[in-house]
Amino acid sequence: MIADRIAIVQAAIAHACDVAQRPVDSVTLVAVCKTQPVAAILAAAGAGIRHFGENRVEEANPKLVEVNAAFAEPLTWHMIGSIQSRKAKDVVAYGGQRRFGLVHSVDDGDLAARLSRLVMERVAPPLPVLLQVNVSGEASKSGFEAAGWESDADVRQRISDQVRVVAGLPGLMLRGLMTMAPIVDDMEAVRPVFRSLRLLRDHLQQALGQPLPDLSMGMTDDYPVAIEEGATLVRVGRAIFSG
Repeated sequence: MIADRIAIVQAAIAHACDVAQRPVDSVTLVAVCKTQPVAAILAAAGAGIRHFGENRVEEANPKLVEVNAAFAEPLTWHMIGSIQSRKAKDVVAYGGQRRFGLVHSVDDGDLAARLSRLVMERVAPPLPVLLQVNVSGEASKSGFEAAGWESDADVRQRISDQVRVVAGLPGLMLRGLMTMAPIVDDMEAVRPVFRSLRLLRDHLQQALGQPLPDLSMGMTDDYPVAIEEGATLVRVGRAIFSG
């Protein structure tokens, strides 16, 4: 059952926090419910989940309207998938209302600028966002390119300049960074990726002179290691909805 799977995931989160000597409430579990029916989402909400992640705007918006109407307590929705330019307006507002509490997947400066313009045109509250960063260097991964930033001063300067521009855009509230690690059999193999993102966040906080409190990293196969390396948001879908 979904409630049983959630309990297993929460126990694993608590254990990882204990290993890292972090309070368990420093990590937010985002249940990735893409392709899931409303009934499954309501079951997860009934088991205590308050944060849900979707990766397709056209699928998410009608679904979240239905779920929000059926559940009395407020839920927070996260956009975690790639955002097409023509869909950006529905991320900012759908049916005249803001639907997403946090956007994890701002993967380039053009998208950030478009979201900023849309927020300002609608005179809407600032949109909390994370920048998707490719620290692994995988060609299949999108995001701001930052592979080798630790040793390459040019890469380090470029990513710092790019993030500074986004941080200065009106209508956006830059909360931190997101990454997607390579798919591997042993989660320990991706520990360096998560550590690199955390260290980059630390560097950017100093370079920009502003806090970047959130790190969205870790999914079903590797979230315990991500937590040990500093994740504040873990995106878990299969372990909750598929067993």
